[in-house]
Amino acid sequence: MDIIDLHCDALLKLTTLEAVKFEDDVRLAANRGRLQLGQVNAQVFAIFINPEIPQSMQFLEAVRQIEAFHTHVLQTEGMVHITDWSQLDTLAPHEIGAILSLEGCGPIGDDLAKLTAILDAGVKLVGLTWNEENAVAHGAEQDASLGLKPFGKEVVNLLNERDIIIDVSHLNEQSFWDVLPLAKHIIASHSNARAICDHPRNLTDAQAKALVEHGGHIHVVYFPTFIGEDATLDDLVTHVKHLAKLVGVEHLGLGSDFDGIDATVNGLAHAGEAQNLLEALREHFSDEDVRGIASNNFRRYVKNAATR
Repeated sequence: MDIIDLHCDALLKLTTLEAVKFEDDVRLAANRGRLQLGQVNAQVFAIFINPEIPQSMQFLEAVRQIEAFHTHVLQTEGMVHITDWSQLDTLAPHEIGAILSLEGCGPIGDDLAKLTAILDAGVKLVGLTWNEENAVAHGAEQDASLGLKPFGKEVVNLLNERDIIIDVSHLNEQSFWDVLPLAKHIIASHSNARAICDHPRNLTDAQAKALVEHGGHIHVVYFPTFIGEDATLDDLVTHVKHLAKLVGVEHLGLGSDFDGIDATVNGLAHAGEAQNLLEALREHFSDEDVRGIASNNFRRYVKNAATR
């Protein structure tokens, strides 16, 4: 059963590990071999820059990760750069779609030209923050009452003009509520339900409902810290069941966060084990619903977005 995964951090490892090979390096949870084994039909690769890197160097690091996407990922046999969402429907059986995203606008500082350059590289989803504050907005670890900044509205306007999906997964609450009415296309690429696991990276029920009411989708994340204490596959399924009851299963998807997490759930250690989650979901959902969560819901989302 084909999977579309909206988040992994393989690019960070591809720019930091010595002698790394995207094809089959076991240090990569989302290498090509494991993506193929897990029947991941399309994978989003995030550009993530550690906020501890000096601001003056962050844009250069973003460019390095874009370069790694081209030299490591796209040069690997069977990987296809997705620059238009319609390509998701034209991939050959042996091909895997590769999509760029930006996880946090820290690298652009307060310069829209830098954001434009990153978008021109083929980025299709943009998260406004990581967990920290930047010139755009406030992240998940910041005071929940601090929201979108004036420059952030300029960023949102540019993303809307370019039909880029705005990713709210790392926003704090006020920034989320500020962005929601402004965004043309919106999604949570890797977040779970705060009602099940009380963590600021997860969505409250009110946020989840509002996100879907504004046309958005929620993609669950595999990180145990966002699932619950001593997390298991069944615990992750509990998040899916809660969100399905809350907003409808047709608005859900997957966002593993592989290569960006330092712990994994038993049976879901890397992309090659992704089908184990689908098997667990089959115990509670119809085959059609599971196919929707795996990939079909997102396919419908981007097709609907193209008509907006």
